[in-house]
Amino acid sequence: MSWLANKTIVLTGASHGIGRALADALAMQGAHLVLNARTKAPLKEAKKTLEAGYKVKVAVVDGDAASARVARACVDQAVALGGFAGVIHAAGVLHPGPHLWELDEKQYDDVTNASCKAAWQLARAAYPVLLRQKAGCYVLFGSGAASIAMPGIGLYCAAKAFEEHLMRQLAAETSVVTCFVYQPGKVETRMQQQARAATGGGGEAVRAMFTPWHERGELLSAQASAVWLARLLEADPARWHGQTVRVGQGTA
Repeated sequence: MSWLANKTIVLTGASHGIGRALADALAMQGAHLVLNARTKAPLKEAKKTLEAGYKVKVAVVDGDAASARVARACVDQAVALGGFAGVIHAAGVLHPGPHLWELDEKQYDDVTNASCKAAWQLARAAYPVLLRQKAGCYVLFGSGAASIAMPGIGLYCAAKAFEEHLMRQLAAETSVVTCFVYQPGKVETRMQQQARAATGGGGEAVRAMFTPWHERGELLSAQASAVWLARLLEADPARWHGQTVRVGQGTA
């Protein structure tokens, strides 16, 4: 039986892309879900589809997980569903194109809130509960961008580097909650589409990097990347504690 069966997982970024595909992959393994994103309508549609298709329990919490209120509401809903086992933080914002000094304050907040503050708020809400239960899992979404300097996506690179280091810090602080980073690979998502249309000081460099992946057919589907993470979680995920795991790595 899958480790996920009859457990409840909080999943952010669940309205589209890899997050939405991951909701299907987790529900297929029998996981109950608390779905979070900033937009409510697609979450409600996902809830209806998942409950009908997989006979699992699904709750919806709309809003920015960088807010303490929203992060805590996600955990509270998961506890109420029963079997709360952890969080998968798949949400992210790219805002490709502008150089760092060209970004406005809202764009800065969008990127850093999605990757940095939300990751911390979710840990802040979930860890006390999971530590009391003496078990749980926290998965953060990483990116190869964390280890490069790239004009036009510089803030996203920095935010992903933060997220990967946050994982290492959480893993060092306790082994009771399994914490690891999943790098989903190059996936055809809304972010990729935004990057291929990037403007601003770094727009040409971003387009030159992202467009050939699409033209050469190198992009994974959201479903393929999501299924790989679900397979990593199928057995006891503790084996991945403190690691950065890339799509295609590991055995399930």
